[in-house]
Amino acid sequence: MTTTKFSTGNIFTTPGVARHVLLGEIASALTRHSRGDWGTVGKEDWEENELSLTHGYRLFSVYQTTSGQKFWIITEADRSSTTVLLPEEY
Repeated sequence: MTTTKFSTGNIFTTPGVARHVLLGEIASALTRHSRGDWGTVGKEDWEENELSLTHGYRLFSVYQTTSGQKFWIITEADRSSTTVLLPEEY
């Protein structure tokens, strides 16, 4: 069993995510995110997240639902909150 690498703090979802992403898919992505699986981010963003774990910067992940809807997860640098949002809601 893999343990989490950081605290997600309070979790928020945007209206778009509430409408288009199933709760189970959100939960699965949040688990992956907190374990350091950044989803489909590019190589540079993956490396930036690894650096951010050590230095306490913001963390960013990208996932996709089974229906093809892309969504992001962003954890703030102070780890006080994590937001699940659609790219167009950024």
